Amino acid sequence: MKVTILDDYQNVIENLQCYKLLEGQQVEIIHHFEKDVDKLAELLKDTEIVVLTRERTEVSEALLSKLPKLKLISQTGKISNHLNLSICTEHKVAVAEGIGSPVAPSELTWTLILNTIRKVPQAIQAMKEGKWQTNIGRSVHGKTIGIWGYGKIGQQLAQYAKVFGANVLVWGSENSRAKAVEDGFFSANSKEEFFQSADIVTVNLRLNKDTYGIVKESDLRHIKSNAVLVNTARAELIEKGALINVLRSGQQLLVGVDVYEQEPIYDVNHELLKYDNVVCTPHIGYVEESSYGLYFEKAFENVINYINGNPSNIANPEVL
Repeated sequence: MKVTILDDYQNVIENLQCYKLLEGQQVEIIHHFEKDVDKLAELLKDTEIVVLTRERTEVSEALLSKLPKLKLISQTGKISNHLNLSICTEHKVAVAEGIGSPVAPSELTWTLILNTIRKVPQAIQAMKEGKWQTNIGRSVHGKTIGIWGYGKIGQQLAQYAKVFGANVLVWGSENSRAKAVEDGFFSANSKEEFFQSADIVTVNLRLNKDTYGIVKESDLRHIKSNAVLVNTARAELIEKGALINVLRSGQQLLVGVDVYEQEPIYDVNHELLKYDNVVCTPHIGYVEESSYGLYFEKAFENVINYINGNPSNIANPEVL
């Protein structure tokens, strides 16, 4: 069966140890992102199994309708908003789910917090320009870290904050807040209190119909002056246009972002890149060697099991 791996931007998948699992199979790796559905369908016209690199490509009705040979989509990590399972089922395409880990995204989130509040990228850039000590940052110690969403990533961030001597304030579902209190952290009584009290806010929610645009512009307006906002989860969690509006207004806010509404970004004039108080990374929360090994090993195992007639981790088994 022909297997196609999509969106290997960095040309690294073939060098992963787990890639050996696909030995003897007809495998093609596409190293660029193809947004045009017709062009992508042409690339995949003979493909029977697609391996997705997380959520980089949207699996839409328009795409699936052009791929009658497609039988399996093997997902790296969990299914999210890039893929509609019911549409896949309608087209009799099985979807195999992978596994994930909070480690790499948690570490990247904490890295952005430190780089943003200490203004490290700006200091590095100034030094490359022959300048010395052009700015002054602040420490995390003694600050209040506001964590919206106390799942696996939020829980790890809380532990990082504890080690760094910061206070932790959690907002989210009733269960999340109760769990945070159980773990010895503080819970905000309201969203307003959360934003007004935190020195650093990090958003760590899953994107779904209930969380789309859940962070409002009014919430960002309530953040303390010179506070930090970090988003490594999904850009769409923040109300459309809200972050740009706040930045344009000149509000004293430090921002660290790893996710964007349209990806990948190749435009050097993208507005977020213009602000000295914004640190941008190119959606690398999960882009880490151990994570890739974990994600792709499971995805490739699911591929081989399907080829061998023993499908595993199928989210829509009714199509088999």
